[in-house]
Amino acid sequence: MTVQPLNTTLKPIPNPKEPSSLLPKLPHNATVLVVRLRSIGDVVLTLPALQALHDWRPDLRIHMLVEPLSAPLLEEHPAIAEVIVLRKFWETVRLLRRRDLSIAFNMHGGPTSAFLTRLSGAPVRVCWAQRQFSSFYNVHVPIHFPVAGRIEMHTSEHRLQQLLYTGLPEMPLPAANVYVNTDAAELVRRKLAEKEIGPDQPYAVIRPGASQANKRWPTERFAAIAQWLREAHGIATVVNLGPGDEQMAAEVKQRFAGLGIIVSDLELRGLVALLAGSSLFIGNDTGPTHMAAALGKKCVVVFGASDSKVWSPWKTEYRLVENPFPCEECPRGKCESLGASRCILSIRVEQMREACEALLAGVQLQIPRSPQATSG
Repeated sequence: MTVQPLNTTLKPIPNPKEPSSLLPKLPHNATVLVVRLRSIGDVVLTLPALQALHDWRPDLRIHMLVEPLSAPLLEEHPAIAEVIVLRKFWETVRLLRRRDLSIAFNMHGGPTSAFLTRLSGAPVRVCWAQRQFSSFYNVHVPIHFPVAGRIEMHTSEHRLQQLLYTGLPEMPLPAANVYVNTDAAELVRRKLAEKEIGPDQPYAVIRPGASQANKRWPTERFAAIAQWLREAHGIATVVNLGPGDEQMAAEVKQRFAGLGIIVSDLELRGLVALLAGSSLFIGNDTGPTHMAAALGKKCVVVFGASDSKVWSPWKTEYRLVENPFPCEECPRGKCESLGASRCILSIRVEQMREACEALLAGVQLQIPRSPQATSG
């Protein structure tokens, strides 16, 4: 298949041998590609770094390549000039090569993103060192390149690494932001009204699913929290199930009978709207957790076999209920083979109640931010 040739006439080519000068020396209105495939949580946690780049140089045109599922999260985002949705491989390559890219950042690092970055036509291609197909990149960011003087960092800070190494001045990293679609908000309002949850009724969203069994707190314990929220605080519960949660749907229906409504048919725009209207988010370490944080929601998050220092909610009020056991105590893969883990099972309902109570009482647990404006 023929690949469209590049048009590089009179286009300044940045020098990859001087990485710290790459972003400062990009020409006015240069086009920057950011590749971030896979999970919605990873996409959300890339947004603070892109906002920082946009705040510093608003003239740059940031194009972000994501998978179809994640694309709605980027709609109306002021830092992103274009969302490029992953299609069939060569069709995606053609789309990229039409953009006359000045620099490409692969913030994913897997094989598909590596080949797309290499064939994108960008003269400068950036990824972390020691990743697959390292020869595809001409700028290799050291794995331990510090952010804010630290080499241990949150995922949002890790996304900033590539930009700092290529010349973005170090600055406070902003919150992530996602925006509410007006039509989706109206759809959610009608769904809730049908279940007798009116516009003035406070509700909590509970997300009991997770990608792995060792990250899923037992459903009956989430149901106990729903009962307590209703009885102690008059807060309704909306249980959200997403793709991959089909195997737990019957148990959720049984456990939450009479305690809350179950919503499992929302596309991503609808889930954003549902979270935006909530008073509290309660769930496991999943992508919707980071969506709720990006909407400025108070979050109570259960952590089992994942690292809260890396995956905690970013810049919102939150409380963590954590695994008390270091993962190195268990042989690699043991959690998965058992189908659960002692760390997630050790977390008690009382701990979750205390965490929720702290947030509902207005205790400031993380630097809060002003509520964001929504956009249609």
